[in-house]
Amino acid sequence: MNRLWFFSVSLLPLLGATRTLLQAAAICGCAVLLMVSHQALLTPLSRQLSGYPYLLASVLLIAALTSCLHMSLHAWALPLALALGHYPLLLSVQCLAADHLLPQQARWRSLALHLAGFVTAGLLLGALRQWLTSSTDLYLANLAPGALILLGLLLALYNRLRPGPAPSRRQGIR
Repeated sequence: MNRLWFFSVSLLPLLGATRTLLQAAAICGCAVLLMVSHQALLTPLSRQLSGYPYLLASVLLIAALTSCLHMSLHAWALPLALALGHYPLLLSVQCLAADHLLPQQARWRSLALHLAGFVTAGLLLGALRQWLTSSTDLYLANLAPGALILLGLLLALYNRLRPGPAPSRRQGIR
């Protein structure tokens, strides 16, 4: 199994909790807050723990932070918390995957790049879903399969616009 498969779990909150731009901004803000606080609190522990104690400390810290995030959403933003559902809780899997997959050197830079991509995709997907639902009455955009189709189209557009490596001149010649 590919190790980057764990990063695909971060698509679940994007697909489920981005029906509007406000929900997309909220789930992206929750992701940034949760991942940055997890890495900031885990950094001092990484010098003292290794192996299974480190993994246990990471899981316990993720569970505590996610529970605090979920309870604070319910306490201070109940309509938003009800609209997001249980998707903020799934961000804990993304935190665990990021902790496991990020390199030790330039860890914060890699985390910032991952979070920037997550926030950009989330906000674009939320804005696009809200626009398609309200202006064109395309009900499929409001559902999770429509979000998956739109995310695929956004990724295809990104791959098309991204400059890639130059093609080899000897392509097809042996």
